[in-house]
Amino acid sequence: MIIGITGGTGCGKTTLLNLIRENGGLVLDCDAIYHQLLKTDTSLLNAIEGRFPGTVEDGMLQRKKLGGIVFADPHALEDLNAITHKAVKDEVLRRLESKPRLAAIDAIALHEGGLAELCDVTVAITAPTEERVKRLMKREGILESYARKRIEAQHENQWFAEKCGWTLENDGQLDAFATKCVAFLRNIGIMEA
Repeated sequence: MIIGITGGTGCGKTTLLNLIRENGGLVLDCDAIYHQLLKTDTSLLNAIEGRFPGTVEDGMLQRKKLGGIVFADPHALEDLNAITHKAVKDEVLRRLESKPRLAAIDAIALHEGGLAELCDVTVAITAPTEERVKRLMKREGILESYARKRIEAQHENQWFAEKCGWTLENDGQLDAFATKCVAFLRNIGIMEA
């Protein structure tokens, strides 16, 4: 079974991903795959530099510089996504060639990147904006204004919920959210009741 997990940044998808990993699942973090490709795939870097001149220096992507561009301009973000989605999907497909019994694809662009079509089940993880801002600031050491720009550049919770078969709301209470995640995995037959 392949579970597609999506939702905006800072929603708390890690809790569900850890449970899947603990139950023997292969977790494919598309954000991590993207960052790995930025280190190994020069054609990807060249495409990004071609569209966003000055964002690649000495073979390294300048993430904050690129973020400052794409999170302020929806069209620029669309262009970046068009460049990156194919490379990430190809790598996900390569990693799924081993046909794991259980896998999770963690992708904010699960639907836009064509990854949802690989999944048996899709779930949206949602959370209130203020919780997300706090998590991002703490996790990444960024300013509140930058955290808000990142969140505002993404789809709203409702968009994710409408696209997925399941929705799990994370209001910041870790134990309560973990209980919801366990119930979800039991409902789809991954964990025993």
